[in-house]
Amino acid sequence: MNAAHYDIIIIGGGVMGSSTAYHLMKQNQLKVAVVERDPTYARASTPLSIGNLRTQFNLKENVQISQYAFQFMKTFEDEMEVDGLRPNISWHPEGNLFILDNAGKAGAQNEMAMQQGLGCHVEWWSKEKLEKRLPHCNLDSYIGATYGPNDGTMDPYAVLMGFKAKARSLGAEYITDEAIEICRHAGNVSGVNLASGTALTSDIVLNCAGAWAAEIAKTAGVNIPVVPIKRQVFAVDPQIKQAALPRLTVLPSGLYIAQEAGGILFISKTMNSDPVGFDFNWDDARFMDVIWPEAAEFNPQLETLKLIRGWAGLYAENTLDANAILGEWPDLTGLYLANGFSGHGFQQAAAVGRHLSELMTGKRPSMDLSIFGPERVLEGKPIRANVVV
Repeated sequence: MNAAHYDIIIIGGGVMGSSTAYHLMKQNQLKVAVVERDPTYARASTPLSIGNLRTQFNLKENVQISQYAFQFMKTFEDEMEVDGLRPNISWHPEGNLFILDNAGKAGAQNEMAMQQGLGCHVEWWSKEKLEKRLPHCNLDSYIGATYGPNDGTMDPYAVLMGFKAKARSLGAEYITDEAIEICRHAGNVSGVNLASGTALTSDIVLNCAGAWAAEIAKTAGVNIPVVPIKRQVFAVDPQIKQAALPRLTVLPSGLYIAQEAGGILFISKTMNSDPVGFDFNWDDARFMDVIWPEAAEFNPQLETLKLIRGWAGLYAENTLDANAILGEWPDLTGLYLANGFSGHGFQQAAAVGRHLSELMTGKRPSMDLSIFGPERVLEGKPIRANVVV
């Protein structure tokens, strides 16, 4: 039986793969296959995220990616309409607050100057302003904060399904199967083998496999520094509702508190001890022993609350520099990567999908994202922050 041939094969139909498929089909007449093993997306990173969008980054290119995302999302619901059905992404631009201790002050102010220089609306909150806005919080250990009033959250699953529905309506073919091997011949990509026994051929394959990216890349002899790291989120109902808190509040320790509908809070914390591996079990002891005590110390009103539920998802962590790996792998013609977003993938999907579609079709990129090129992986040269000093 002859293998089915495509112009481009995308491994992974999550938000990154679906955004790329949409951008490809919108601008080109191509035969595109998107291989996704789980159309329910039960363990995909995007639906398990809180759907945050912000411009507060320490790298110019990441800020510019988010600026594009803000513009793109303004018309997302209209653009992704299919047969009269429009996605409802529930965009809430109600602010991200990054609280700082003395150790982080200088760096944060330099980053804020860079962000403002790019046209972002980011404010400095002094200790006095912070105390006035959050009078119920314990702020003794903190010296101020940066605040992005236009930052916020949206429904990540609705965004994913919006991209997917539109890409399919434009002709992208979604295949429910698992890619188990990227095939190569004489230094070039030649296609993908699937778990069902089906073979797909193409001169271009894009790895959008998220936390599983390194596994599938290895089948082509490509080693990328991407590992799956478990992150846990807990939904709580506080006895005292927290109307004074912004949409997202982040402490220097990595603990964050996100406002949701009905006064529900999502609370999580990034920790160095977070396990590596494909583990989706959540542990209420982590909340009781670690997260709740710290949250209540910061905000004594959270001493009384009800733990409603929890869940675990995966970050595709780039251990080299925690930034995306974008572009064609130098040693294998036709293999493109969109990997290692380290928790930022959802908010970067619009710009990255456009960028990858341009690279794979030979167009000049709309945005210079060459800093994220895969060459740095082979050279062992991590990206350094390009903030004002």
